[in-house]
Amino acid sequence: MTGEATPSATVAATSATAGAGARAVALAATEVSKSYGPIVALDRVSIDVAAGDCLALIGESGSGKTTLLRCLNRMVDPDRGTVTVDAQSTRDVDPVRLRRHIGYVPQDGGLLPHWSVRRNVALVPRLLGDPDPAARAADALRLVGFEPDEVGGRRPRTLSGGQRQRVALARALAARPGVVLLDEPFGALDAITRAELQDGFRRLRAELGMTVVLVTHDIREACALADHVAVMQHGRVHQVGTPRALRDEPATPYVARLMAGA
Repeated sequence: MTGEATPSATVAATSATAGAGARAVALAATEVSKSYGPIVALDRVSIDVAAGDCLALIGESGSGKTTLLRCLNRMVDPDRGTVTVDAQSTRDVDPVRLRRHIGYVPQDGGLLPHWSVRRNVALVPRLLGDPDPAARAADALRLVGFEPDEVGGRRPRTLSGGQRQRVALARALAARPGVVLLDEPFGALDAITRAELQDGFRRLRAELGMTVVLVTHDIREACALADHVAVMQHGRVHQVGTPRALRDEPATPYVARLMAGA
């Protein structure tokens, strides 16, 4: 990191649950590293997230945000370090089973284009053996503001970008997971649609009390939506804290510059 102060081990391990009292840690990554050949994507990253909190991962492209997010549900296995969900190491859980119990929205939404909206949203409840996956899908669509009878039979290609993202979020919520991972869920949308979905996200968090890790490149969005923000660069965490703490006491010049745009 030329010209930057290297984040210390203490700063890198700062807990996202600071001030959270006795709440349980829902997610934790401890000294997680991941390389792709000569490219170091994650370098001894440590973070944790209290149950019911939202942690935003923020940083420039290539900072390791998405790799860290995907380590949390074992879509990527770290080379070193430990990831735990509800105090259980993810290495001790079948990755397919793990992913079915963690909601996930990839950058492009990940909807299956040849399936109807209803079938897309019912996918995880069906895989989990829910006795009425269609009802779970209908409930999830209502949560994100849709009338199931109006959109359930449509294909994703007939929806606007904002509508597709709402369907992707409904699919992530259909099995009512305690943990939801969101990778740039609002990044490709126009400003008005983005603001509407952000408002909907706040409402859902308040209603469901879910634990969320949100990847975003937008520091304003991170500060508006998250309880805590982890600032990443070159695969390392500079600082984790509340938006106010990052503004008032930035740990490195990089954090200070980033927060100047918040």
